[in-house]
Amino acid sequence: MENLGIGIGLRPDHYEEILRTKPSIDWFEIISENFMVEGGRPLEILELILQNYRVVQHGVSLAIGSPDSLNFSYLKKLKNLARKTKTPWISDHLCWGHLEGAHFHDLLPLPYTKEVIDYVSERARIVQDYLEIPFALENLSSYVSFQCDQMPEWEFYSAVVEKANIFMMLDVNNIYVSSRNHNFDPKSYYENIPLEKVIQIHLAGHTDHGDYVLDTHDNYVCDPVWELYGKIISKIGPVSGVVA
Repeated sequence: MENLGIGIGLRPDHYEEILRTKPSIDWFEIISENFMVEGGRPLEILELILQNYRVVQHGVSLAIGSPDSLNFSYLKKLKNLARKTKTPWISDHLCWGHLEGAHFHDLLPLPYTKEVIDYVSERARIVQDYLEIPFALENLSSYVSFQCDQMPEWEFYSAVVEKANIFMMLDVNNIYVSSRNHNFDPKSYYENIPLEKVIQIHLAGHTDHGDYVLDTHDNYVCDPVWELYGKIISKIGPVSGVVA
């Protein structure tokens, strides 16, 4: 898969400076839902960004593991936006967040069971087939686990990706956050996933409360996360990365 270099997440606070100074940035990651609209200022900004930069779409509301049916109205809008941006792939999160008639607006963790692997991988396969471009799922930061878990997160994540024949959007900060919260060695994570499936990497800041760590995206990327990133890159080679 094409290596786009290093990008950053595009946020409204950046718009004015980016358009004025045209900084030397390889690409921008956009939150898909912010631009899945009929018109107005968001699409005006996007058109201006696309004149000078590559853009990759990252979603926050697909909630692939939810029990409700796949929302093809949403997927149609997502696909239309992909045609506009010419994004080389689309990513979202390995989570749930919907029930029939309800949207929790959160990235909720899934039980790590074989039944959930079968369920999520089939839905992910359908999404990729519908979008007609590579589709990737991102690992979450997590704070709780389920008593019914049958395997560690990395085994669950790997199984979903391989069974669906999709890709990984690997969030290195989330590996670190979860390793602190659940007391596992991050090496166990990256040494037991199919690194050849990693299409993109996320880096971000978090808030360290000592006994637990929150993925807040409101701080600098800390040294342990950079060190973890370096170890993963040494195994995987150059891959598109973004500070989200």
